[in-house]
Amino acid sequence: MAPTSEILTTERILEATEEVLRRHGPAKATVVDVARALGVSHGTVYRHFRTKAALREAVTKRWLDRTTDALSGIAAEDRAPETRLRDWLAALFAAKRRKSGDDPELFATYKVLTGENVTAVGQHITELVDQLTVIIQAGVDTGVFTAPDPRARARAVFHATGRFHDPAYAQEWERPDIETEFDEVLDLVLRGLRASA
Repeated sequence: MAPTSEILTTERILEATEEVLRRHGPAKATVVDVARALGVSHGTVYRHFRTKAALREAVTKRWLDRTTDALSGIAAEDRAPETRLRDWLAALFAAKRRKSGDDPELFATYKVLTGENVTAVGQHITELVDQLTVIIQAGVDTGVFTAPDPRARARAVFHATGRFHDPAYAQEWERPDIETEFDEVLDLVLRGLRASA
């Protein structure tokens, strides 16, 4: 149990919740389990998160934000838009593969919680499309890409590459030819974005 003398922060509660979810799974994990792991009463946890659903949504958002935050640096870089787009999509694919491969129990929980928290998932997708829009707009501004509506094009790129970042496809990510398939799709996407000479 965690010492109760430490200040109970939202971050500590989310860390404990993640561990409880990993250990018990989403069907069996309770707020009481989280409180026990923290060495506090469940009422103390409820003072930070009014409901179990709110706590699970916060954990889901925290997981999704890790990916969004990691990719934001690539989107903001001052490099060639094609390179940024390639690196951004590769980093998204790598992050999702790590989540599924490094901690399968937590990833299974993640899939359940993202199914429950469509608002958090929708915000995550919006943030990712925003980042793609920045990259594609930079390509349009430099004459590398053609896109009458960069945001619409960003949404199309996101959906066209879904097989490499949507958790529904996780079972395919360890196939030996998946990297080749990713490169082929990425080449096709880039050819479609390039401005005609």
